[in-house]
Amino acid sequence: MSEQKAQFSVGQLVHHKKFGYRGVIVDVDPSYQGSEEWYRVMAKSRPPKEKPWYHVLVHDATHRTYVAERHLEPDASGEQISHPELGEFFDTFCNGGYTTRGRRN
Repeated sequence: MSEQKAQFSVGQLVHHKKFGYRGVIVDVDPSYQGSEEWYRVMAKSRPPKEKPWYHVLVHDATHRTYVAERHLEPDASGEQISHPELGEFFDTFCNGGYTTRGRRN
């Protein structure tokens, strides 16, 4: 199985094409890393497992999602995300994205 380079990166704002929510990426898996059971139940559209998947904090929510790359697009709003876990991952919002300690966009 070949893994592909991720289109999005940690700290980048994204928009879910189907469900319309905004979020920020907190981790990237080069390929699907979840359970087979979760994939059968939650990934009804059967996105490819060999392409990147993302851990996303959802704006104005308290949960995270695990999303296949094909369901995401860049968020062009330039607006910050509101999520209670944001400070655990990032310390600065700059140039339309979040940065972690020691890293700048």
